[in-house]
Amino acid sequence: MTALQQEQLANLLKEYEEEMIQLRRHFHENPELSFEEVETPKTIAAFHRALGHEVREGVGGNGVVAKLVGGKPGKTVALRADFDALGITEETGLPFQSKVKGRMHACGHDGHTASLLILAKAFNRMKEELAGTIVFIHQHAEEIAPGGAIAMIKDGCLEGVDVIFGTHLWAPAELGKIQTAKGPLMAAADGIYITIKGKGGHGSNPSDTKDSIVLVAQFITNLQQLVARRVNPLRPAVVSIGHIEALNPFNVIADQVYMKGTVRTFHEEERGLLEHEIEELLKATCYLTKANYEYEYVRGYPPVMNHEAETEHVMESAEKVADVEAVEIVDPNMGGEDFAYYLEEIPGSFFFTGAKNPAWEEVYPHHHPKFDIDERALRIAANVLGQATLDYFEKNN
Repeated sequence: MTALQQEQLANLLKEYEEEMIQLRRHFHENPELSFEEVETPKTIAAFHRALGHEVREGVGGNGVVAKLVGGKPGKTVALRADFDALGITEETGLPFQSKVKGRMHACGHDGHTASLLILAKAFNRMKEELAGTIVFIHQHAEEIAPGGAIAMIKDGCLEGVDVIFGTHLWAPAELGKIQTAKGPLMAAADGIYITIKGKGGHGSNPSDTKDSIVLVAQFITNLQQLVARRVNPLRPAVVSIGHIEALNPFNVIADQVYMKGTVRTFHEEERGLLEHEIEELLKATCYLTKANYEYEYVRGYPPVMNHEAETEHVMESAEKVADVEAVEIVDPNMGGEDFAYYLEEIPGSFFFTGAKNPAWEEVYPHHHPKFDIDERALRIAANVLGQATLDYFEKNN
């Protein structure tokens, strides 16, 4: 039966591919920021209701959960897609470019949503032969901590679920590639928020000041030593300052400087070490001129830790999909993803679906104003998720 279902699923996804692309373009034209999603969840809920699925709206905030009960008893598989956009002004020039200035789907979440909706439609056609239940988790607010996953979990989106699978359309990987890892796949993503408080004054008389900008320069330079000399070189870690603010005229020495940045780790030992050592370095830097500081370390998403058996399962399923050219184990990625919270609750696996067009001369990274994906990747993503679901039902019945 599974071979027949495999063929049926692939054929249905091909039949609905144009609808999948048009859905993606609709969401792309109408992006909504994290925690501000209104119309997107309405569209998602209406799509599932039209299929006759059980639907819950407002899950954990703006999330949507739909359930398809197969015609035969069996396990329950959850499939997750996120649907929030970013605060970026699009520069792609695409005919379906964002209609909202300062908002853009620059990470592929529009494609995630379209893929999962059409997969739901295909499975709906097959429901009488499905030996189990599928829960479609449409998650809001992945881009901004604390994210939507943890709130949706608290609101019961995983109740009765045995396993969860998810994918991310991945522009750095060529079309046809599926990439994943057993264990750590993506990093914990934390934020640091620092104010150095010196003593301002006229630029012509620095001896009467405590120059906060000079202190910040020393701090940022020495900050890199923490990873180079305090962290085990076999344990990846990143500390980056992405924002510095000292708004003064050109001839005024800053009274204080505000900065913020990110810390990425895979293990609690390094996470705790850096949280402590960053403040120790800050304290030592300010001691030079008796300046003061404020320091806040905000823990974001934990690392994405794939379960080994479920990752093996996804890889085996991906090998069965005709359009998949390679299934690869890759090194962990320093990006963050709140799919991590689902994996802390139940078994599951997360993987990347290659979305780079081999013919493109230049590929723009995620979160770039010119970011785009090869839309053929949508069907591949849906097919791998679908095949993993069918295979899980067969193995467990």
